[in-house]
Amino acid sequence: MDDGFIKAVLHEKTADLKNAYVSKRAKEEAILEACKWRNLDDLRRLAESPGGFLNDNIRQQAWPVLLGLSSSGDVADSTESGSWKELPRHRDEDQVQLDVNRAFIYYPNHQNEAELDQQKAELSALIVEVLRRFPYLCYFQGYHDICQVLLLVLPPALRAPAVSRLSALRIRDFMLPSLAPAIAQLRLIPDILHAADPALWRHLSGTEPFFALSGTLTMYAHDITTLGEIARLFDVLLAREPVFSVYMFAAIVRGRRSELFDTPADEPEMLHSILSKLPRPLDLDKLIADTKTLLDAHPPESLGRHHSAWRRCISPSSVLKTARDADACAAQSMDDGRLFFERQVAELQWIERKDKLLELLRRYRRPAVRTTLGLAIAVGVFAVLLRRGDSASLGGGTMAYVSSLLARLVR
Repeated sequence: MDDGFIKAVLHEKTADLKNAYVSKRAKEEAILEACKWRNLDDLRRLAESPGGFLNDNIRQQAWPVLLGLSSSGDVADSTESGSWKELPRHRDEDQVQLDVNRAFIYYPNHQNEAELDQQKAELSALIVEVLRRFPYLCYFQGYHDICQVLLLVLPPALRAPAVSRLSALRIRDFMLPSLAPAIAQLRLIPDILHAADPALWRHLSGTEPFFALSGTLTMYAHDITTLGEIARLFDVLLAREPVFSVYMFAAIVRGRRSELFDTPADEPEMLHSILSKLPRPLDLDKLIADTKTLLDAHPPESLGRHHSAWRRCISPSSVLKTARDADACAAQSMDDGRLFFERQVAELQWIERKDKLLELLRRYRRPAVRTTLGLAIAVGVFAVLLRRGDSASLGGGTMAYVSSLLARLVR
């Protein structure tokens, strides 16, 4: 081969490497500048671009800004003063320890058992500190996967404040006493597919969207097995609004279109099995770009009509709505998070009591005219009670009263 040709190729490759270095350096400076001025729009754009925030040193600057911490050295905005170890024990600490014992399976590569044990102790302390400082939060299995990522990327002083704000303001739906709000988020996926790909929606119409629970519940930290990939994915999940994560799973489903159509629609178990595992390899930059396109084209407010899951299933206090604007979410306080949490709990309690009332109505149903009249009166009484006070005030005494009224009316 001609020496001149070889020299030309080497020169071109050297120039490409130099340009790549200059481009990377310019991006690093742009990210740090956006962090300095807390420019969330620029951080969001940079997080979505190929490679995200590039390395953990930069993430230590960017993630706290995205989560709304006031500065890189300020830990007072998400945690209270004093030692968390002196606070009352949280009700879920036994489950925390069971899950922490199974942590750090794929990363990082520990040199020995002592290092692994030390990291597990740090993870347990991080989770328990957040739960004790904010005892209204309920632990869920998979929370440790999320916390593991923040522990490995952020310095010790920023871990608890970052996890606290993430928990109360961005993944609050998963930390309620019921999984119902987490399931409600999954109901958006069929609506997204119906809007973006009707043929695929019809093919999957017999398959419940529960296949996406592990991914959305853990911000994909349970399913992605390398720290570099999950940290890069966290760049964009922290930069974007929480609903972005749900759209991401819809984009994953669309990306497997050919494979899914190769499986008969009347085999929902097989379809569920395919969809419950992330594809390998996973091109994160393409997935992020596809998700952005999907969300821009079909925002949740545009899905369906009056019977869409966004209107029927997603609570006004859900993070999908209270953090619909990522900038507004970064400005919210921990007190805001607790207020939204309490409202969601009240809604869950109201739904539970409503379901009990409907069961009572079914139990006391009789074919007589007076029964129909009695049921109408009972429902009217219940409606009046609802109007007199908020749903959280309807306790067991109210239900007992309505039950007694029904029994007298249909006797």
